[in-house]
Amino acid sequence: MEALMHQVWQRVLRRLPRTLTVPSRNHSSCAEHATNPAPTSSRHIKPTLLVSRLYQPSNLRDVGQDSRSPGEMTCKSQRLMQQAGLIHPSNPGCYYYLPATVRSMEKLVRVIDQEMQGIGGQKVDMPSLCSAELWKSSERWDLMGKELFRLKDRHGADYCLGPTHEEAVTSLVAYQSTLSYRQLPLLLYQITRKFRDEPKPRFGLLRGREFYMKDMYSFDVSEEAAYQTYESVCEAYTRLFSRLGLRCVQVQADTGNIGGKLSHEFQLTADIGEDRLLVCGTCSFSANVETVSPGRTDCPQCKTGTLVESKGIEVGHTFYLGTKYSHIFNATFSNPQNKPTITEMGCFGLGVTRILAAAIEVMSTEEGIRWPGLLAPYQVCVLPPKKGSKVDEAARLAEELVHTLGETLPRLRGEVVLDDRTQMTIGKRLKDANRLGYPYVVVVGQGALEETPRFELICQQTGETMFLSKDGLVDLLGRVETV
Repeated sequence: MEALMHQVWQRVLRRLPRTLTVPSRNHSSCAEHATNPAPTSSRHIKPTLLVSRLYQPSNLRDVGQDSRSPGEMTCKSQRLMQQAGLIHPSNPGCYYYLPATVRSMEKLVRVIDQEMQGIGGQKVDMPSLCSAELWKSSERWDLMGKELFRLKDRHGADYCLGPTHEEAVTSLVAYQSTLSYRQLPLLLYQITRKFRDEPKPRFGLLRGREFYMKDMYSFDVSEEAAYQTYESVCEAYTRLFSRLGLRCVQVQADTGNIGGKLSHEFQLTADIGEDRLLVCGTCSFSANVETVSPGRTDCPQCKTGTLVESKGIEVGHTFYLGTKYSHIFNATFSNPQNKPTITEMGCFGLGVTRILAAAIEVMSTEEGIRWPGLLAPYQVCVLPPKKGSKVDEAARLAEELVHTLGETLPRLRGEVVLDDRTQMTIGKRLKDANRLGYPYVVVVGQGALEETPRFELICQQTGETMFLSKDGLVDLLGRVETV
């Protein structure tokens, strides 16, 4: 047996690369990565982003009105996102987010981070698994009813999957018994998955059971300071939606089961919206219909304007909570007289995945997705000619253009894809590009072979088509804003 094993090991050792050595324990793994050459296979991988290698574009499928099953594709954004392979249904109200959607969501998170940190927000990450004891302390364990996903651990302890985190963050702050008034206002926020047991999840990412949300919680020294923080966050929300090119309306709203003294919703007007809004045509008054006396048509603010009803998609919600939660969990700070004082709180939410879907809902055509410019998964798609066509030699110029854009325009690095599916006609690939919503599509065709090469640039947001030199194309795309 020993002789047989010796023969086996001899054969194994003969098959190993002759350069194989045992790494020294004195060398760090980082140093090894820096000095050892990359495997042969990795050196042949082209750095260009190729559409054929992206997960969803080659699997586009028609999801037309006639092919829909009852209860499916209940709104434009859901149909377009599934048609483009951006999301894939898992369970009722739950979806896989595919690579392009994740890229878009990560960009939205960066914009949110910029705005929240710009007003002093600090990012945290709280557990999704929340103790029932916290929720029972605030009496919301029973108040939330069936909306909570409830579970028990192996020891019989009750938990829920967090739909929101007022209890959790307040108990966290309450543990810090040395919090000083000099450290306030304190603004803690997270961007994480939330869970709500919707009775009828629908509209794709607009109303699901599992979704991403940004929730921020503020702690202030006084009611006056808390109102100032409230206004600061509302202004940051307004800037955020302005940067995204979304016309958002801030409306008075009901505090609901979160509670508090003041609440506003940020709404995108859309026919698919589930909220009814009343907006004055004369002054700045706007409100959710829930907060206005039934049947009222005159404006309660200016007294002369008429209230006009429309529908909206809620994409953000702000609450002034007062001491509702801080009193329960004894979240205090030391005032200038070094005496413990209950903090004044605010709560501020943004539906991250809902913003993506709502933006697609209000901006897109029936045939193709239109993204807010900052959130497009990729900014530019370059289309070389069909293989075997009369201008096939322009394919090399398309590849050169992709590299030129990445090298000369740092902001576009990782933002330019090459549609290398040259077995398909330009027309079919243009149709796919329209569905996926690349803000800019560059067609490399006959014009690229002229003495002064010209490239066809299609701006999908405006529908405008231009023929530009290489320098002109680089100049125009150099002004594209990215995040």
